[in-house]
Amino acid sequence: MTGVFERTSAVAIESPCILVCMLDTASGLCLGCGRTGDEIAAWTQLSPEARRSIMSTLSERLATLDR
Repeated sequence: MTGVFERTSAVAIESPCILVCMLDTASGLCLGCGRTGDEIAAWTQLSPEARRSIMSTLSERLATLDR
């Protein structure tokens, strides 16, 4: 099978990350995006619907943090 190549490409995953990765010790939320450490760790394994559901809560979460 000469000349047959499998082409792979990275799939972009929607993410709220703003590269300010620091967890607040009191709340457990990232000070940059508002996700929990568990959510961040599982992010690539979550369905697009689950990621969007989490993202819909992030602005409210961030508003509760003392920065």
